[in-house]
Amino acid sequence: MRLGLDFDNTIVNYDGLFHKVALEQGVIPADLPVTKIAVRNHLRAIGREEVWTEMQGYVYGARMDEAVAYPGALEFMTWARGAGLDLAIVSHKTKRPFLGPQYDLHAAARAWVRHHLVAAGAPLIAPPSVFFELTKEEKLARIGAIGCDLFLDDLPEILEAQSFPAGTTALLFDPDRHHAAAANGLAAIAGWDELQTWMCGRWTDLKP
Repeated sequence: MRLGLDFDNTIVNYDGLFHKVALEQGVIPADLPVTKIAVRNHLRAIGREEVWTEMQGYVYGARMDEAVAYPGALEFMTWARGAGLDLAIVSHKTKRPFLGPQYDLHAAARAWVRHHLVAAGAPLIAPPSVFFELTKEEKLARIGAIGCDLFLDDLPEILEAQSFPAGTTALLFDPDRHHAAAANGLAAIAGWDELQTWMCGRWTDLKP
């Protein structure tokens, strides 16, 4: 069984890092909520969209290694490997930032996977199973090409896309309950600690 995982905002939580960088740059008040979305919305509200755009390149490039995995992600992956599941990352992101220094964002993300997604010194996801595509369309094609039985993503637009593979079960990662998943017929979880239980309920041959 192959489980496909999105990367940004699904495996990796950027909330604390964006807040930290925004404070360093002096572009947010200290009492702003510690979330990526709060930083983005504040900068847009004060007409600093270009600061937000350049900050994304800086965080995803120069500061990527400071980002953290969502709670429970590594524990789930460790269980999944022990249960014989095949894990893959399929994400889409630009190769270079739109503004600012031209960091290699794909290389930074791959380095993060190597440094952070490990258990007992071994990779939780093998490098050949890590895919960073340039567009959403290429991401959707990759999900189908590698035969994902289940795909976890934080973006409903990916899971509900017309070209989302018919043979793949879609599951929304929605830790802050931003999306009315049930209204759109999407199954959803709010945290990695729910994923194992959800999968064992759907595929009864899996052992908790």
